[in-house]
Amino acid sequence: MTHFKQKLSNYAKIAVEIGANVQPGQILHVRATTDTVDFVRLVVEHAYRVGAKRVDVDWSDDSITKLRYALAPDGSFDEFPEWKAMERTKLAEQNATFMSIISDDPDLLNGVDPVRVQQQQKASSEALRPFYRLLQADAFSWTVIAAPSVAWAKKMFPTLSDEEAVDALWEAIFKTVRADEDDAVAAWKAHDATLHQRADQLNELQIETLHYEAPGTSLSIGLPDGHLWTGGSSVNKSGTRFMANMPTEEVFTVPHRERVNGTVASTKPLSYNGTIIEDFSFTFRDGKVVDYHAERGEEALTQLLETDEGSRFLGEVALVPHDSPISNMNVLFYNTLFDENASNHLALGSSYTFCLEGGKEMTVEQTTAAGLNESLTHVDFMIGCATMSIDATLKDGRRVPIFREGNWAFS
Repeated sequence: MTHFKQKLSNYAKIAVEIGANVQPGQILHVRATTDTVDFVRLVVEHAYRVGAKRVDVDWSDDSITKLRYALAPDGSFDEFPEWKAMERTKLAEQNATFMSIISDDPDLLNGVDPVRVQQQQKASSEALRPFYRLLQADAFSWTVIAAPSVAWAKKMFPTLSDEEAVDALWEAIFKTVRADEDDAVAAWKAHDATLHQRADQLNELQIETLHYEAPGTSLSIGLPDGHLWTGGSSVNKSGTRFMANMPTEEVFTVPHRERVNGTVASTKPLSYNGTIIEDFSFTFRDGKVVDYHAERGEEALTQLLETDEGSRFLGEVALVPHDSPISNMNVLFYNTLFDENASNHLALGSSYTFCLEGGKEMTVEQTTAAGLNESLTHVDFMIGCATMSIDATLKDGRRVPIFREGNWAFS
């Protein structure tokens, strides 16, 4: 049995070598919270051991973040430090690789004025638009992983002590990212091959429209001409493979901005900017959200939808079978990185241009003309369940099953 220290070492190794895939002489930029100091040190050590030129760590602290939202003056949330945006964009242009280590308290900003949160989110997204445009075109390598904080662990395991809850969350993370495997690198390479094979099968079908049916959901999503299904690793402009999300169980593509109609219901809570949104639904007409409701967190949902014009349209459609590793753990993480990989999901906001033939080289005007959505935000929400059925109408007019009873309907 693999012991904790070995699993932790495995995790740092795959984060550096599979996720960010740090190359000799390359800069690694890490964003993390002060809750994860010990693990970040392990990541930094491993990055230098594989030849990193420099590792920069951009720290944040949940308590300081909340203090700012509670006490800073009005008018201070509609700006974002220009030097921070320039730093990331410049590093991206220099072919740095980026790692975000998330440990968010799902309830961090409960009670905080959501207008302030949305003002800051919009300001940062606007300032970082050039950076995100490069990210969505696979111009550089990047990865998002996670490490426990006490607050997040206690949200998941409220009956355990702080120490026990953190240990339990570590073990759950290790399982989702295959760090408990004897050869975690080999396990990831095999998993990557499986996801690419599934994406290839979907691309061969030449799907025109997806039709979703489940309790509370009756939705059709048209896909643009030239769309590409993808999953697992991506390749940056330098030809280096990287894994954008760890864990990942999805294959995904882009919807056509104006070809989404019907109603869809959430099946898992969404943690958005430190607020939990639960039991929500959207009604789409010609691609746009025209009606919505949430049992909890509706004000935060309103702020999300009012980010900009594109935040009411879809930018991603992703398929994850109900019978999959994270789903079968039967654990709610209250964290989109994990929960989206246990469920079919969609995303409001911007599209990934690498999911369109030639999209990496296109301008915003060209991708928009092709049907892709442009927005300052990109927020995934979960819609999958054990009874969901999905059919596809193909370009040749045939209708074929994609999902039945929540799982793949073809081998």
